[in-house]
Amino acid sequence: MADKAKLPSSVFAVQVPNHELLKLAYDAYLANSRLASATTKQRGEVRGGGKKPWRQKGTGRARFGSSRNPIWRGGGIVFGPRGNENYTKKISKTSKKVALRQALTVKADNVMLADIKTTGKTAEVVKFLKDNKLNRRILIVAEKTPELIRATNNISEVLLVSPMYLNVFDILNADHIVIAPKAIEAIENWLGGEK
Repeated sequence: MADKAKLPSSVFAVQVPNHELLKLAYDAYLANSRLASATTKQRGEVRGGGKKPWRQKGTGRARFGSSRNPIWRGGGIVFGPRGNENYTKKISKTSKKVALRQALTVKADNVMLADIKTTGKTAEVVKFLKDNKLNRRILIVAEKTPELIRATNNISEVLLVSPMYLNVFDILNADHIVIAPKAIEAIENWLGGEK
């Protein structure tokens, strides 16, 4: 993999005292991409139940005004999801940058510096990955050119990301990370400024 001397130490060799911040950033990414699409109907929204099931007195059974009562089968749902839940988690910009530096440090052994030359053919990228013995989940960090997008779109376990859109989730989930030299400069300018 990459020669660690060529990787900026301000980004790829920071101290990782524990994984709490990484976990927080990872969870925040998942929470912020979660859709609140689950909805349930309350007793007033369920179809039917307009007629009183049986008379109030004299039957020996409990009194009921509607068959859409929440304790009945087919009734409304109490305190169920309504589709307006907010699952987002906020992390400060500084914490995000620290988490990114920690994630890149943890994965530094799996980082490879390379410029992928392609005319837009998928076979060219596949050959590059085979020649370098890169398999499973691969994260390519480079400027998105139309040719590179077209060449990587059809490879299921390859993800192409611009340097400014790096996130902890993609970094930690990748088995191998291929970073273009120009992208290294962009990452260093973005993340390496703070001590």
